[in-house]
Amino acid sequence: MTGLSERIAAVLALDPAAPAVEFGGRWHTWGELAETADQAAELVDVPGAEVGILLRNHPRHVGLLLGVLKAGGCVVTIDPGRIDTTAIGLPVVVGDPTDLDDFGRLPPTTNLPPKVEQNPLPFRGQVRGGVGVPGQVRGGVGVQRVGKPGVAVRMATSGTTGPPKRVDLSYRMLERVLVGAKHYESGSNAGLRLRRGVAVVNAPLVHLSGIFRVLQCVSDGRSFALLERFTVEGWVDAVRRHRPATASLVPTALRMVLEAGVDPDDLTSLRSVVSGTAPLDPDDADAFTDRFGVPVLVSYAATEFGGGVAGWNLADHQEFWAAKRGSVGRAHPGCELRVVDGVLEVQAAQLGDGAGWVRTTDRARIDDDGFVWILGRADQAIIRGGFKVQPDDVTAVLERHPAVRGAAVVGRPDRRLGAVPVAVVELRPGADPPTPDDLRTHAAATLRRYEVPTEVRVVAALPRTPAGKVDLGAVRDLVEA
Repeated sequence: MTGLSERIAAVLALDPAAPAVEFGGRWHTWGELAETADQAAELVDVPGAEVGILLRNHPRHVGLLLGVLKAGGCVVTIDPGRIDTTAIGLPVVVGDPTDLDDFGRLPPTTNLPPKVEQNPLPFRGQVRGGVGVPGQVRGGVGVQRVGKPGVAVRMATSGTTGPPKRVDLSYRMLERVLVGAKHYESGSNAGLRLRRGVAVVNAPLVHLSGIFRVLQCVSDGRSFALLERFTVEGWVDAVRRHRPATASLVPTALRMVLEAGVDPDDLTSLRSVVSGTAPLDPDDADAFTDRFGVPVLVSYAATEFGGGVAGWNLADHQEFWAAKRGSVGRAHPGCELRVVDGVLEVQAAQLGDGAGWVRTTDRARIDDDGFVWILGRADQAIIRGGFKVQPDDVTAVLERHPAVRGAAVVGRPDRRLGAVPVAVVELRPGADPPTPDDLRTHAAATLRRYEVPTEVRVVAALPRTPAGKVDLGAVRDLVEA
């Protein structure tokens, strides 16, 4: 067994009667979670066996995840709300019955194994009132597929620029990432015990941030409130009742909290909020701190690294934020960062010795104190008549308009110029709506003429991935329709 597998097993066995996960107003115990995990572990006949999980934010899915990892298997994450051709061909897929039905409607040419209507596993089905397990499984025991040695999770990337890809996260990588997360903590103790306090997990389990937060809580022996999906009301209620010292908010969620008029008294327990997965406007970070008295610790992570490689901690924030605002912080212990030809390269501790430098797709700069600024994506440039347009630069200008909540800019093929920038914009609730021409005029006041979008479309809501990032593939479909 790996260190992570052993840690999961040990924590689940500490106190079966103690509360582990709050969901929908009900607490589920460590014992209930362990029962589901034990049953799910029977899916893994041999180490490394791949098990697809149609993951939703629910305690039974937490149990499935932990059970496969406890047994040394490989979890292949599948988003129930999105067709994912990279999951085709898995011999064993488990999930809620409705999700399995939808999964089974993929074209017959995908060569999926026949659906098993009855549960072929030695499960007892759903446990009434408890955590339980999904009642259907596609495939069955004895049809295992073994992936690369040592891989814990085959995670789909967020797919902001196109179809999702699979990234293999090893057990050793996840163990190192969990150690690196201590960068954000003070006085941490890795001893085996159940800890006081309740964390709040609002990120989707199908995304790296959701799996990481669950593994962090379980590894630490900390109970947590699991939200089915992020809503301002649900998140604030969980923070108000459980009074965590820190919480995580992606930039979109952070802006929603700011715009909702939340009472600062509801967030008095928070000493910090960690924000990552997408660029955060430093003005939003400052507005959050000014309103709630809570510093926002920006982090930089990627699925390829299994989590964070840089970020702010409280000590750095107190000393440097005023001078370094807009930065994503400094390298985590054991990680090294450099900029080559304007693009960030990372030597990540979690990848292990000998992994070498990994080139990202992010333009960046690093100052003499080691603070990193992400300047945009290097792989999304729009070449308009020989002139290079960086979509992130255009997006940033549009989002400075007081009525704009979010924007996305993509290139649209153009017969004469090769490509032209087109913007899709989501407005703030209650704002006096500007016209597309108003927004182009606003952009023209700052941008070069060739950078100004040829068209601006106003939509009710920008399409987003489960991680809260703008789905650029869906935006392209929208502007090319």
